[in-house]
Amino acid sequence: MTNAAPAPASAPRTRLATVWLDGCSGCHMSLLDIDERILELARHCDFVYGPLVDSKLVPENIDVTLVEGAVSSDHDWHLVSELRKKSKLLIALGDCAVTGNVPSMRNVMPLSSIYRKVYRDTAAIPGECPKDGVPKLLKTVLPVNQVVSVDLYLPGCPPSADTLFQVLSDVLASREPNPLLLTRFGA
Repeated sequence: MTNAAPAPASAPRTRLATVWLDGCSGCHMSLLDIDERILELARHCDFVYGPLVDSKLVPENIDVTLVEGAVSSDHDWHLVSELRKKSKLLIALGDCAVTGNVPSMRNVMPLSSIYRKVYRDTAAIPGECPKDGVPKLLKTVLPVNQVVSVDLYLPGCPPSADTLFQVLSDVLASREPNPLLLTRFGA
């Protein structure tokens, strides 16, 4: 794999955000599996938002956002919409973000049966669905592109660390990435 091209000394650093919606966090694990190469990326960008950063508010002027997971709640919908507005390039990261994948398996069941199963049938203390602090589920789970425009699709379940590093390196070096040469759905 190639390394990220060094940014010119006067070039502003790329502002990178990540978000984990409805999914397993495998794509973020692939990001961490870049291992020491994450230091190479960090030389060229600032991680400004995401589960790996201690920032609670979505910042302005994001250059690249990696969106892991499908959109399954009103919280996911609002968060990905805000990230889209504040990002120049939005990448659907992994099969859940690209297609809905495993989270969308619930789309064949009515929400009422899901709530009943979780809060009554299998709960240690059966009760009603909480109204406070629990995001409202959407009727169906959606891939990211059914909520906001997506600039680049990076499939895989999850995409490998090498694939993710190559795509990010290409983006940071202003090269056109071609993820489908590096990965496929489910790989």
